[in-house]
Amino acid sequence: MKNLVEIALVDTHTHLYLKEFDADRTDMMNRALEAGVVKFFLPNVDSRVIDEMLSLESAFPGQVHAMMGLHPCSVKDDYQQELEIVKNWLEKRPFCAIGEIGIDLFWDKTTLDIQIDAFRKQIALAKAHDLPIIIHSRDSTELILDILKDERDERLRGILHCFTGTIEQAASAFSMGFYLGIGGVVTFKNAGLDKVVSELPLDWLVLETDSPYLAPMPYRGKRNESAYVRIVAEKVAALKSLDLKAVANATTNNSKNIFDKISWAYTTLS
Repeated sequence: MKNLVEIALVDTHTHLYLKEFDADRTDMMNRALEAGVVKFFLPNVDSRVIDEMLSLESAFPGQVHAMMGLHPCSVKDDYQQELEIVKNWLEKRPFCAIGEIGIDLFWDKTTLDIQIDAFRKQIALAKAHDLPIIIHSRDSTELILDILKDERDERLRGILHCFTGTIEQAASAFSMGFYLGIGGVVTFKNAGLDKVVSELPLDWLVLETDSPYLAPMPYRGKRNESAYVRIVAEKVAALKSLDLKAVANATTNNSKNIFDKISWAYTTLS
């Protein structure tokens, strides 16, 4: 069913299948649709949540799109078996991306070697299936960029999810075919991301929430939800002295460039 909305926003990264939404998932989805969100992209975490993720995709066909991948925080001793599950699912049915993958050095540095191995293996899967990758890079942006430079070819593309890096890192990522996922952190008073985003071309940016995490102001510390991607868009518009529709149009077009293997049919109000 097509949406009739004033603007077309995309939440490029949202975990709406998690238990935090069990009590009001339908209402939450309706709030997002009313806020103008036309597409929701779901990153996988590990094999424990695949069924819930695919069920949500089935409940909102054409609006919700599932990825397949192994989150770096789920890279443990059994990661080879988890990667085999990822590989098997990619052979069963289409997915919009490989994600969420990458390296996390905030929670556990002791798994760095196997995180790198899992990241590189999933980059190879993305190339084999001609899919974008959605990258988690907490406390690891420089290492991620080094790996991307090593893996770089015409098939490599995607999003640096929850980007909080420098202008120089942003430029390096974009030069390799990566957009920058901007979420609620851009609204945080002392994060500094607002200063970076104000200097970045709109052509480099996509929007996200990372729901249920990282809710924007004035909801910081509470559960995030996809409707709040509009708050992120409004903040970006204010930083760049643009109207909301200009930001929505540009970031949605950027999302289309990344997720180019899905249908983008929807209707907007003129």
